[in-house]
Amino acid sequence: MTSQSLILVLAENFPPRHGGSGRWLWELFRRLPADRSVIAAGIMPGAEAFDSTHDLNVSRIQYADPSKGIVHPKGFRGYWRNFRQLSQLAIGVGATTVHAGCVLPEGFLAYMMSLKLDLPYLVYVHGEEVEGASLGHELNWMVRRVFRRAACLVANTQNTRNILIRDWNVPEHQVTVVHPGVDTEQFQPAPRNAKVRNNLEWGERPVILTVGRLAKRKGLDVMLRAMPAICQSIPNVLYAIVGDGEERDRLMQIVQEENLQDHVRFHGAVDDHTIRNCYQQCDLFVLPNRRVGTDIEGFGMVLLEAQACGQPVLAGASGGTAEAIDPGYTGLTIDCRSSDQLAKPVIELLQNTKQREQMGRAGREWTVVNFDWAALAKHADRVFSGIEPLCKRGSGKRFDANDSGLTP
Repeated sequence: MTSQSLILVLAENFPPRHGGSGRWLWELFRRLPADRSVIAAGIMPGAEAFDSTHDLNVSRIQYADPSKGIVHPKGFRGYWRNFRQLSQLAIGVGATTVHAGCVLPEGFLAYMMSLKLDLPYLVYVHGEEVEGASLGHELNWMVRRVFRRAACLVANTQNTRNILIRDWNVPEHQVTVVHPGVDTEQFQPAPRNAKVRNNLEWGERPVILTVGRLAKRKGLDVMLRAMPAICQSIPNVLYAIVGDGEERDRLMQIVQEENLQDHVRFHGAVDDHTIRNCYQQCDLFVLPNRRVGTDIEGFGMVLLEAQACGQPVLAGASGGTAEAIDPGYTGLTIDCRSSDQLAKPVIELLQNTKQREQMGRAGREWTVVNFDWAALAKHADRVFSGIEPLCKRGSGKRFDANDSGLTP
């Protein structure tokens, strides 16, 4: 980036809120020069305390509801309010480029700003929000406008890139892949610690761990249905679930139905320190994701975090999760639509300590070499530099990854 460039980042989902898209932006921009960006982040509980802990320039706004288009009165008012706020902010800080953390609402707000201020913008695309091109007529129209005018689309996986090209007819040269990464200094292996495990109420039991939002596509219901078979082979097994979400009540009902009260622990939303402890002390990490309609798992940053902590992982063969592991070496990808298909490999891994240890060592090495944030931040900076000339030529031009040596 040139010395005159300034990126305005639109990020409704940003820490302290948990979530892959917000974590991606946070980990990326805190490794780039703080004076080269301004983050327009969403308002949420704990934001003021969080923003006092870092040196990024963050402004907080209440973003429009992404589920509503601009025809709906409430949606129109939200987009118009945000457009005015963000335009004033962009002019005030002298922004030369806009980065939209998601397609909606941030991408459409960037589109509106480009029409008014002629600012080039790029959009981070995560996969699940564009799978199947079936958002409804109005939202589809909005998304296509966003993609058509964007200087560049940054896809989190090759799978997401393929969706954009196949389902949305985005030109190949307009899309580049920048994988999310992992902080391999924060997430690293640790020896088994009886005190930490007792604080988690795990004791010496073999522990299967899942971390993430409790959503249908995560497949936790299938994992719970698989638990009775797993318990038959491993009677003292415990399934630890970290996170919260709309599926919590239904999952707790399944626990009752399957009589799993002694084998499942809901930890809820916890702090980063506790999450790291969970990764380090579990025996197997499982993300049993599956497709639900057009909803997919875009990548699975939790898989990187678990592997960085030296743990074997098992993920669903759906969406972009296969790009977050090295199948057969650091973990397994399987069809997680059936509890029977899921139970068998979980049992086999829990009963094979040597294989788990080998996968854990391979996972640690693989994440350090391929997904450490320091290297990925440098790659992202080259992508941003590739669109910087557009700041002088206007937003009608398109970024070409091939011309910049950034082919996916």
